Amino acid sequence: MVRTPKDVTDAELAVLQELWERGPAAIRQLTEVLYPQDVQTQYSTVKRLLARLEGKGFVRRDRREAVHRFHPIVDRDGLVGRRLQRLSESLCGGSISPLLTQLARSHNLTDEQRQALLALIEELKEPAGRGADRSRGNPE
Repeated sequence: MVRTPKDVTDAELAVLQELWERGPAAIRQLTEVLYPQDVQTQYSTVKRLLARLEGKGFVRRDRREAVHRFHPIVDRDGLVGRRLQRLSESLCGGSISPLLTQLARSHNLTDEQRQALLALIEELKEPAGRGADRSRGNPE
């Protein structure tokens, strides 16, 4: 049986977002950004959040130096994809069409966003492999 990865809480997500923005960081660095007014008392909170994220497989701890640094394992796109998949399964019977339609209609897409969406649709129309090669910068 395939085990579904656990999701992150809002507090854990705030830690992940900092790691995505700043890159690997120590507990104190993250605490200073997340709780600048209360670093001393919130240090243990951030330490617990990182331990939970490590246990869930979202971050990795680098123990090579005295001060451990934490690295995100899952990128933002990976987490967004996982959450959207779960949402499509629970609300739409696994279909992503209602989600895409709602997002496109409910947001006032800029011309640039519309063009990016159309370009993605055209890329997805191409035979398997061709669009992927071009997106990685490989010549056809």
